[in-house]
Amino acid sequence: MSNQLFSPFQLRSVVFPNRIGVSPMCEYSSEDGFANDWHLVHLGSRAVGGAGLVELEASAVTAEGRISPGDLGIWKDAHVPMLTRIVEFVHSQGARAGIQLAHAGRKGSMSVPFAGEKLVLPEEGGWEPVGPSAVAFSDKYALPRALDQAGIDHIVDAFRQATLRAVTAGFDFVEIHAAHGYLLHEFLSPLANQRTDRYGGELLNRARLTLEVVDAVRGVWPAHLPLFVRISATDWVEGGWTIDESVELAGLLREHGADLVDVSSGGMVPHAQIPVRPGYQVGFAARIKREAGIPTAAVGMITDPAQANAIVAAGEADLVLLAREFLRDPYWPVHAAAALGEGTSWPKQYLRAGPHGSAARTAVTRPDGA
Repeated sequence: MSNQLFSPFQLRSVVFPNRIGVSPMCEYSSEDGFANDWHLVHLGSRAVGGAGLVELEASAVTAEGRISPGDLGIWKDAHVPMLTRIVEFVHSQGARAGIQLAHAGRKGSMSVPFAGEKLVLPEEGGWEPVGPSAVAFSDKYALPRALDQAGIDHIVDAFRQATLRAVTAGFDFVEIHAAHGYLLHEFLSPLANQRTDRYGGELLNRARLTLEVVDAVRGVWPAHLPLFVRISATDWVEGGWTIDESVELAGLLREHGADLVDVSSGGMVPHAQIPVRPGYQVGFAARIKREAGIPTAAVGMITDPAQANAIVAAGEADLVLLAREFLRDPYWPVHAAAALGEGTSWPKQYLRAGPHGSAARTAVTRPDGA
């Protein structure tokens, strides 16, 4: 088997130097939505470590679209300068930079995880969450206010405005977050969406908001840059969102200008029984890629270099996105290259740490040839 994991991959005009990406991971380390030095060092170290693409965490398109007060944001122009600094450093390491645009919906106004799972009340700086219907995620979460048409229109425009800020910051791609029980996923799933208007009922109605957001984002995102959409392929619960619906949605996303589907699962209800095991979601990415005719990214319990390479080599997905494994090892791509017999790609500043000293490793190149 050839090492397809380290082959380049192109979407529109963007060439990713390899197929390994840093999956968006909330750091819950912002104040008022601002990125800071934590984000620069956290994301920058993964770019130094050889990732082909580095994606910033779920970034709220409105202040009320945050999961917690510690969430990253992109709802105002003042957020852009630090995001630009992060993008520039990621680029300096030969990687491509993206950002996930998000709205938490009914799962908003919660404490950061380090403080336990509890609701942040308005008098504590919290806000009123919204959703497709007045159905709470659990008894620990707020009862959301069902969005009216004006509220829906406001959120669609917020995604549009956030995309314009992403253009200014210099990102290579944006990803719309329609997974993990957050707002767009809530509209997709019958478990959260009990509407009887044109946003509820049959699949095309439940998918309407997601497609409106895709259209709004694609309408202002440069035509030469790719657009990702993250979905939950299944709710893992009877009566919930299914893989069959995900295949149909993926085809619609392709028709509306999306370039890649980032395939995760779950997050809609707290009682779902998810059979977590290595690569447990890869089959969903493979089916969507095959049946909907759109590139996919595979995520979830991908930890071993041979496993990751096999996914790409078999055509099950075009990219592999790692989360927890990148938390454990920021230099996973370098170690994966060594394990697969590829030329390693340590930055020149670290070459002296090689087993044979710097002289033997000066010919080793970074993925971008620098």
